[in-house]
Amino acid sequence: MPFLKSRKRRIILITAAVLLISFVSTVLYAFFIEPNRLVLREETIQIKGWPAGADKLRIAVLADLHVGSPYIDAAKLQLIVSKVNAAQPDLIVLLGDFVASDSGKTSSVRGGKVVEPEIIADNLKGLRAPLGVFAVLGNHDWWYDGERIQRALESVGIRVLENDVARIERNGQGVWLAGLGDLWTGQPDIEGTLRKMTDASSVIVLTHNPDVFPQIPESVPLTLAGHTHGGQVNLPFIGALKVPSEFGQRYAAGHVFENNHHLFVTTGIGTSIIPIRFRVPPEIVILTITPLSEEAR
Repeated sequence: MPFLKSRKRRIILITAAVLLISFVSTVLYAFFIEPNRLVLREETIQIKGWPAGADKLRIAVLADLHVGSPYIDAAKLQLIVSKVNAAQPDLIVLLGDFVASDSGKTSSVRGGKVVEPEIIADNLKGLRAPLGVFAVLGNHDWWYDGERIQRALESVGIRVLENDVARIERNGQGVWLAGLGDLWTGQPDIEGTLRKMTDASSVIVLTHNPDVFPQIPESVPLTLAGHTHGGQVNLPFIGALKVPSEFGQRYAAGHVFENNHHLFVTTGIGTSIIPIRFRVPPEIVILTITPLSEEAR
């Protein structure tokens, strides 16, 4: 009996030690390793009726840089620019929340610092794509100073679409980009923005917050968004613990097909509030848009 008790005690101690080591390793990974990663991910969306002239349109999708949050500094911005340019996208879109501060005085992320918009813009000016670089602003940008951030970005050639449109052309085929104001802090004028299009070319809506998607007309085939960070922590069998969306995990990340049109939500690059990521690595997405083939219909 003493032998059995001693063996049972050893098993309990070993199990406790394994659990403790696993917990500590997970915490260290979530706070010090994954937030410092940078994944380039390729995705393809097939869209019914997408014009053949714009087939294989490759869009680099970035969001939520939160520059000044831990691991996101000037050197990381240069790495981001290098990786994006090396992927040779046709078009680059930046979907808001460039800063990691809500006031310009303190960081909105624990352990972070305030980085001025002009410094951020100067480090992004190297982004290159034949169809241009376009942006919308997010809630943190407007809490900081949206007009200042817009001026900084546009001074380096990044066009900010605030309830505005831009027409790009690929292989003779026009595509409209319609950028909406931020849902939380601005007035996303969906109807007024779409009225600015002067022809019936296909349209891609750019927005920071995916919660506007149910209001986007079905005639808009694709909406691109960020904001959610994928919840930052995604647990096995449970999913994201907290997503800043009134729809919960419905628009947390990735490709959504709903009401006969598409939404794609990138999980972004920086962090907010707590500098943690677990099973949601910082990402650059290269999104390829193609027509839906007859076989797939």
